[in-house]
Amino acid sequence: MEKPRRRSHGDYSSNVALQIAKSAGVSARTVAEVLAPTVSAAPGIHTVEVAGPGFLNVTLESAARGAIVRDIVAADTEYGRTDRMAGLRLNLEFVSANPTGPVHIGGARWAAVGDALARLLEATGADVTREYYFNDAGGQIDRFARSLLASAKGVPVPEDGYSGAYIEELARTILERCPETPDLDSPEALGVFRTEGTSLMFDEIKTSLAGFGTHFDVYFNEKDLHDRRDLDAAVARLREGGHVFEAGGAVWLRTTDFGDDKDRVLLKSDGTWTYFTADCAYYLNKRTRGFEKIVIMLGADHVGYIGRMKAMAACFGDDPDSTLEILIGQLVNVVEDGRPVRMSKRAGTVVTLNDLVEAVGVDAARYALARASIDATIDLDIGLLTRRSNDNPVFYVQYAHARLCAIRRRALENGADNGGPEDFEPSLLGHERETDLLGVLGEFPQVIATAALLREPHRLAHYLEQLAGTYHRFHDSCRVLPRGGEEPDALTRARLWLTDASRVVLRNGLDLLGVSAPERM
Repeated sequence: MEKPRRRSHGDYSSNVALQIAKSAGVSARTVAEVLAPTVSAAPGIHTVEVAGPGFLNVTLESAARGAIVRDIVAADTEYGRTDRMAGLRLNLEFVSANPTGPVHIGGARWAAVGDALARLLEATGADVTREYYFNDAGGQIDRFARSLLASAKGVPVPEDGYSGAYIEELARTILERCPETPDLDSPEALGVFRTEGTSLMFDEIKTSLAGFGTHFDVYFNEKDLHDRRDLDAAVARLREGGHVFEAGGAVWLRTTDFGDDKDRVLLKSDGTWTYFTADCAYYLNKRTRGFEKIVIMLGADHVGYIGRMKAMAACFGDDPDSTLEILIGQLVNVVEDGRPVRMSKRAGTVVTLNDLVEAVGVDAARYALARASIDATIDLDIGLLTRRSNDNPVFYVQYAHARLCAIRRRALENGADNGGPEDFEPSLLGHERETDLLGVLGEFPQVIATAALLREPHRLAHYLEQLAGTYHRFHDSCRVLPRGGEEPDALTRARLWLTDASRVVLRNGLDLLGVSAPERM
């Protein structure tokens, strides 16, 4: 059963006759004509039409169609939630920016999309752990520390280092916090700036994300893998599987056995580990913690990771198609009047998460980043996102919710209470615009499940915009509140129930995107 695109094809359409016609040995239309009388006799069915080669187009009675309103209002915050993924333990890793600078606009996209996806997965019953991986070991941290030390000494940062006002701010803060810092030319000074700088940047990143409404269950430090010798344990496990070999003085993983384009170095000839080895240890750590599904969200520059990571999972004896999923997101551009915007004063030419929030606010930023498919590069229009008009998608949806709340307030003020469940008469909701709205409201659980299954939160945003538009059209055609002097009647109550159901779904949907549902605007 599925929702037909054309309203004239009924509330539901089924191709079951086409599926069984061959085994029945007759035409699909003949099968459909046999089935139609039985379906028509079921409670709540108004008509069943045999169409085309054998489709069954089913139209519900008004009372049956409208009954969903009572279910929505009764379920309230639980409406739309299902148990389709119940029992699945899933680790969702996203953002994971290096602690060498503020969260940039690409990380902001993952913060919005990743958090929305986690909420959607939980709404379908999955047990989700949100995880942030801090790459606080390796060459990039060394360059970060040298950049801070150079700033503290008042000399230019190294050519391969980090620059921007934030480096100068961090360097000053470290000097203030650590008055006992050794002579800046001593080897010990670099260690102080490395430890303190990473810690300060770590705290700033977490604060920025929290202010964006994105929280993590686990913050995992790469350095811990090295300190606990997890890399040695991971290589030993891979060696037991027969996938490790030595060549040219280095230790390798034979990932080409599982479709990778080349084998990967684990231990270099100089005795140092590669980043890939840490990836191996981190994957094994997650699996050891009992996660059946590991989902990792990465930027467009990491597309080459997919093959090697899948091969690595196979080397551990896992089915990578079952245990590991890597999502690749495209770039984000910030524009105003069609021109690129460089807003950051602290991070040079990089647009940061804090810059974006300061320019458009949390709700507009989260909604705009989550409503686009991660497969597409997006241009965030600062002017549009600050506009209080229907051209601004987040304003359009939030205003619809506020309008619904206002209708409810006016109804109470005028004594037009919708009463209890026993006062609701769903059969009265037979207007074409009411039927349209009921159909959209009924799709909400499936929209959530599909968005979670396909890892596409943008589907929910587009649904909310459709719902907002459908409600506005209903309200324009069907008077909800009685005019002055008129007494509220059963139709008034039925339409107030429909309004309440629409408000519940808009609020629940916005919450799943991490966006507020204001009652007044």
